[in-house]
Amino acid sequence: MFKKLSRMTTGTLTAVALLGTAMLTSGDASAEKVLRFSHTDNPGGSRQAAAEVFAEKVSEYTQGRYKVRIYPAGQLANDPKAIEQLQLGGVDFTVSATGSYATHQPSLNLTAMPFLVDTYEQGWEFYDNSAWMKAEFAKLPEKGFRVLSTWEAGFRSFTTSDPLASPKDAEGKKMRVYPNDMIRWTMEAIGFQTVVMPITDVYLSIQQGVVNGQENPVDTIKSLRFYEVAPNVTLTRHVYSPLPLTVSEQTWQNFSPEDQAAVQKAANEASAFSRKLVRDSVNGQIEEMKKAGATVSVPEIGPFRDSVQSVYEKAKGIYGDEVEKVLADTAEIRKKLPAN
Repeated sequence: MFKKLSRMTTGTLTAVALLGTAMLTSGDASAEKVLRFSHTDNPGGSRQAAAEVFAEKVSEYTQGRYKVRIYPAGQLANDPKAIEQLQLGGVDFTVSATGSYATHQPSLNLTAMPFLVDTYEQGWEFYDNSAWMKAEFAKLPEKGFRVLSTWEAGFRSFTTSDPLASPKDAEGKKMRVYPNDMIRWTMEAIGFQTVVMPITDVYLSIQQGVVNGQENPVDTIKSLRFYEVAPNVTLTRHVYSPLPLTVSEQTWQNFSPEDQAAVQKAANEASAFSRKLVRDSVNGQIEEMKKAGATVSVPEIGPFRDSVQSVYEKAKGIYGDEVEKVLADTAEIRKKLPAN
């Protein structure tokens, strides 16, 4: 009788174990998978706002199969490291200036040539419909990541510790740049000495006098509060600098076709949100910085345009005919969508 009870107990335990395993397996299959989104904007910035829209839409359009967890303010990595993590599969999404990706696709440096476009609408046309731009983005999956959509940051301008009325005021001053040849050449052509450093180090470096200023779109200047330590905001708008949203190619290939379509839809809607938010917020952000004590000015742009002519020639020496393709595309776009 004892042996019979033992056999029954063993059989019962086995059945329970198998049932538990089945339940766990079933639960795992339906459980949401967490995807990691790294960016360097502060929690109150436009990138964070667009990332929250993206996360919400991914969850909605995948019926909860995926959850996007956002890590702002460089918690996981600065911009170059986040892109490296995309390639390794350690991060699933990031959003950064186009020039940040040029380390892996050097010809993307050409998007940072100065004064290519004058309006947001011209910039959107270039990034969405330029044949050259589409061909460049199509090369990125073999690098380990792909562009889903382009978010907005705006046009790059300066914040400096001293006034910057003309290129003459740049002489002898140190300007922070990120690792991008075109931006560096432009800054040096204007007259600055350049210092490469991560954006997460910039505020303290200006405060300590390591550099005299930095250049970024107004949205970034406001979000990261650079105007507090470099209170002269000079609206040169020298480079259009949007933010491609990218996904790790490893992550993308692990999605089903249905989930790829869902994530792409979420990315497109987040892009539309980002573009409207940034374009509509710039004037208000400028006024807020003024109220906080910043001096905001619009200089005569002619001397700045003249000072950077050497950049185009330097670019041709490295990228050859690609430079003419970009200049031709953007010239046609400016003609098609003239600034008011």
